Amino acid sequence: MLVPLQLVLAARPFLGIEGAPELSLPVALLWGVVVGWTFATVGAFGGILAAVGHITVLGLGGFASSVAETDPELSRRVTDSIRVSNQWLVGFSALVACLSYARERRLVPPLSVSLGAGAVAGSVLVPLLSAGRMSLRSYLGYFGGFTLLVGAYLLWESRHRRRSLRGEVRLEEVSLRRVRFTFSGKSYSFPPVLPFIAGFCVGSVASLLGVGGGFLYVPFLTSVLRLPYYIVAGTSALAVLVGMSVSITTYMAVKKVAVDFTLLLAELAGVALGSFIGSKTSARLSEVHLRVLFALLAFYVGIRYLSMGFLGESLLPP
Repeated sequence: MLVPLQLVLAARPFLGIEGAPELSLPVALLWGVVVGWTFATVGAFGGILAAVGHITVLGLGGFASSVAETDPELSRRVTDSIRVSNQWLVGFSALVACLSYARERRLVPPLSVSLGAGAVAGSVLVPLLSAGRMSLRSYLGYFGGFTLLVGAYLLWESRHRRRSLRGEVRLEEVSLRRVRFTFSGKSYSFPPVLPFIAGFCVGSVASLLGVGGGFLYVPFLTSVLRLPYYIVAGTSALAVLVGMSVSITTYMAVKKVAVDFTLLLAELAGVALGSFIGSKTSARLSEVHLRVLFALLAFYVGIRYLSMGFLGESLLPP
């Protein structure tokens, strides 16, 4: 029996909660396209836009805020659902990116394992400690501060040209004390405990706010470990994927956080489409100009949410 298209596309309340915003699946699909295109093009702003979509575009933040006084438990439940829904979009975007990077052999497996192990620890601990305890105002405040950091990072990145090295990763030594490999004729090494600690810190922040954290991995890998960006992008994407997968599982299986799967399916379809479009259009766009543009947007979003969370009202319109 065929379901009429108008019934599939009809607006419905979030999680079936009476009084919750009615969700438009076409809007969710289109926003997913925006998130996927941004992740594929810029690589550091998809998680921010995923959160903006759930909080503002779909109106879930306003609903959680409206019931904060009358039903604080429901408000916290919706806030948790927003965080996990963000992670679904970020994790799927990272999966799409990892498949591409794996085909191009742009991964350092032992490094990804060390980062991922740390991310797993943070992605288990944070949901256990924070699920059901974070208010929407606290979430908005911390998320706004994080977004300002992303904006600063994007501006910093726009001033640096990436070296276009090519080659394959060749492992020379793998032990608990040292990992050594060669790439493009140069030798690199690191102690596995260092990326483990970095993975734990980034995974904890990403799990708390429902973002990917890729922008935190990249400076660590390029500035601390001194690795070329050609292999950093894939390695950080894999760490994001591992952290998001474990965090989602912990939130949903252990802490029983509910998500609206009808909404997610529409968004994930949009992410897939947006990632495909981004892979085709990124070469024709100025990466520097895009990073500056998204940095300015990050400053606007960051100041707006930071003030809403810690001051109770937005310092910027609307």
